[in-house]
Amino acid sequence: MSSGGVFDADRLSARRGELEQEVARSDLWQDRERAETLLREKRTLERQLDLLQELSGLLDDAGVLLDLAAEFDDAPARAEAAEQLALAEARLEDAELRLLLGGEHDAANAILSINAGAGGTDACDWAEILLRMYLRWAERQHFKSEILDFQPGEEAGVRGATVTISGDYAFGYLKTEEGVHRLVRISPFDSQARRHTSFASVSVFPELDDSIEVEINENDLRVDTYRAGGAGGQHVNKTDSAVRMTHLLTGIVVQCQNERSQHKNRAAAMKVLRARLYEHLRQEREKELAALRGEKREIGFGSQIRSYTLHPSQRVKDHRTGVEMGNANAVLDGDIDRFIRATLLARSERAGTRA
Repeated sequence: MSSGGVFDADRLSARRGELEQEVARSDLWQDRERAETLLREKRTLERQLDLLQELSGLLDDAGVLLDLAAEFDDAPARAEAAEQLALAEARLEDAELRLLLGGEHDAANAILSINAGAGGTDACDWAEILLRMYLRWAERQHFKSEILDFQPGEEAGVRGATVTISGDYAFGYLKTEEGVHRLVRISPFDSQARRHTSFASVSVFPELDDSIEVEINENDLRVDTYRAGGAGGQHVNKTDSAVRMTHLLTGIVVQCQNERSQHKNRAAAMKVLRARLYEHLRQEREKELAALRGEKREIGFGSQIRSYTLHPSQRVKDHRTGVEMGNANAVLDGDIDRFIRATLLARSERAGTRA
């Protein structure tokens, strides 16, 4: 490896030593923003060094096994070496992905909202299919998920749902899923079995910790309570415990009905509102900077990012990267890592080109 590479152990160790000295300074937290930046960099370097140590061990073991296989024509040793190398390759790919997650809130939990778009009952059904896809993805990652809000469709599916997904880098991964998702299939709700196109939008926000200040004036809020709805189970409540918050200055509306306690639902709704306001303000700042620089920005939320075709053939295509998968059922069962990885790599390459 070259000395200038991101995996140069000597360079990383030296930088970690510098950071440890800076973090140990008694006056560090007088500049909170700088302190948080240094701590994030330190955690990133520590993860990289841990990875290097693990990869070095795997490669050393594989080398010893290959020497044994060559000297004694040992087929089992050769097979075990191949397994070690495959494991090292998988860990390296995973590390490459983690290195792309250097955004300010990439390590945070995610708040994911899904809303049915054009397509009537089919769109509501499609929104619920997407909700299941992300819940299954979270299970695959051993992440925790919690549905905060579930607004059922009139006949089937869901008009809108909000879920928190908790785990390392949940937001960093899921931010690649924001946009409009398009489904083409034979509608199960059409008595003539015609092909329908449905749309659903996905929004993703980081769950903010208490150290991040988002000023919300109570006078700018309208808070409504109502009885939770749904087809049954956890979504039914016999009291007006569900909470809807409207931020009057921006028009942002959030709601939560997961808990039986109005107090808990209010706290959860406020958490979602803080995240959405933070993202709203960030996007406004980006627009202002882009206008000053005369840049043409890509369309973000609201753009069609991916198409899922179930008829006449099964195919899922990401329009941003060109990545396709033929097994649509596997994708809808949560196998979306290939799309996440490709999008992160593409964004990294574009950022490098701009730099």
